[in-house]
Amino acid sequence: MLFLCMQERLFHGLLPVLIRVLLLEDDLLLAETLTDLLEDNDYEVLHVPNGQKALDTIFNEKFDIYLLDINVPLIDGITLLRELREANDKTPAIFLTSHKDKEMLKSSFMSGADDYITKPFDTDELLLRISALLKRTKVETLECINLLCHDEVHKTIFYDKQELELSKKEYELLLLLMRHVNSAVPKELILDELWSTSESGSDGAIRVYINRIKQLLPQLKIENIRGIGYKLVS
Repeated sequence: MLFLCMQERLFHGLLPVLIRVLLLEDDLLLAETLTDLLEDNDYEVLHVPNGQKALDTIFNEKFDIYLLDINVPLIDGITLLRELREANDKTPAIFLTSHKDKEMLKSSFMSGADDYITKPFDTDELLLRISALLKRTKVETLECINLLCHDEVHKTIFYDKQELELSKKEYELLLLLMRHVNSAVPKELILDELWSTSESGSDGAIRVYINRIKQLLPQLKIENIRGIGYKLVS
C-alpha cells in the first residue's frame, strides 16, 4: 500500500552524511575562500565559475543546496535558478549578491530563491543562513511502498535506503507503477507518460524497461497483465 512518510533524506546516517553544495561564483579568490570555509564546516563543495557550467553540472549531479552569485558569465544566477525551478528542481538556493536595490531582490525571489545575502558578508552569517535553510528543508515527504521510497524533491527512488541508478524512463516507469500499486497500469498510459508525440514508443520498448527494473530489483513483484499492461504488487 502506498503511504506518505516523513523522513530525513540522509536516512539517519545510512547514506553519505556530507551536505553537497554547488557554489556558482566567478570571483575565484572569493570562491576559494568560501570553499575552504564550507569544507572546514563539513560541507562538500563543487565550485563552478559560470552559469552554463552550473547548469551542465546540475544536470549530471545532485546537490543539497545552491549558493549562486548573480552576475556571472554565460547564464546569470537569476536566469539559471528560474530555469531550474521551471524544470521542477526544488533544491534550496541562496543568492550571494552585491545588489541592494529592491527590484533586483524582488527578481531574485521571483526566480525561486529561498534566501539572499549581500556582499560583503560575514562568513558566520552565511553559515547560519545555510544551516537555517537546510533545517527547514531537510525533512521531506517520501512516497513509500514497504522498502521502496520515492523522493519527489530530488527525483530519486530508493530501495532499502539505497539510491537506485535508473535511467530517466526507468525512473518514470517505476514511479508510475508505484503510484498505481496493486492496480494494472495500461500500456497505453505508460506510452503516453514515457514518450512524447515526437518519440517512438512500443510494447517492446516497455518490456525492455520492465525487464531492466526486474533485474535491478528482483525483490519486486511486477506482473504482466496479459492484454492490458503491468502491475506492481505490494
